Amino acid sequence: MTAEITPQPVHQAQHPQTAELKAIDIPLRKGPPTREELLAHYPAKFTWEHLKVFVNSGDLGLLKRDKKLQERYNEWSVGILQQYGSLVNYLLNHRLQWGKPDTLSLLTSTLDGPCHTTTNGSANGQSVFPPADLTEPPVLKALPPLPLDAPEYFTVNTPAEYLSIIQNDWPYSVPADVEHALIWSRIPIYHGTLVPPLIKSRIEQDGLWGFTGTTSPPPDPAEHLPACLPALAEWGINLESMVVSQKGTEEEEELVTRAGREVHEFVRRRWNENQWETAWFVNPPRLQSVPGLAHIHVFAKRKTTVISK
Repeated sequence: MTAEITPQPVHQAQHPQTAELKAIDIPLRKGPPTREELLAHYPAKFTWEHLKVFVNSGDLGLLKRDKKLQERYNEWSVGILQQYGSLVNYLLNHRLQWGKPDTLSLLTSTLDGPCHTTTNGSANGQSVFPPADLTEPPVLKALPPLPLDAPEYFTVNTPAEYLSIIQNDWPYSVPADVEHALIWSRIPIYHGTLVPPLIKSRIEQDGLWGFTGTTSPPPDPAEHLPACLPALAEWGINLESMVVSQKGTEEEEELVTRAGREVHEFVRRRWNENQWETAWFVNPPRLQSVPGLAHIHVFAKRKTTVISK
């Protein structure tokens, strides 16, 4: 049966629109921002088209956080390091909830249903912030050893107990209608079974990426990137500063596609393609902010029409 595109009312996202918020009305706090703060004080520098072009460019380093938000993140990190010793310790001992829904995020996802947040830094009745008045350092737990029957690497069927899927507390400069999710994994995403020696150096430099829910091929960077680069001017990025691998042989390109197939299928299933369009990526080791934990970035945008079959 031929697929039909059935017009639907524009999805009424829970997220307020930028025009409704003014910076003077939204006080700035410290720590991870609320959505209202993002909209009022850190308006998106990138459009959805920018994001797709940057992801498909071969240089994932083009994806940036607002500079002022980055400064806020750096200040927050100082306190986290004092309390936990490292960002990995903070994630393991507070932020990540393996196998459970994300109840701590201030930036809720419409995929997960309603979630009530407040301006004092609480979500679903809990606090996204670690205690600030600790009289003694927290008792830190290491990531427990994987059981003998644990999967060797990430696949579309990875059990939930090995995953923590959350909203990025410090998202990149994405539009108001784009969610920035993170899929944290206790098991490797890059593994010798998926990344053979022939493409190892390529993956180490470029990482992996893909798109789901699209009705047309992803934008060709050769055609669209020059027009998108002005959005990166404040970071001093131009064509000459990009880090991009040369296109490989047909065999190498097929191996790269195969290396990302499990992630692609996982994203495709979680963000229903009839309702969502996504751009996903796994940073190469050179760009990973938390090298000790594997994670996938997903930019997800709800469609305004639903495709029914």
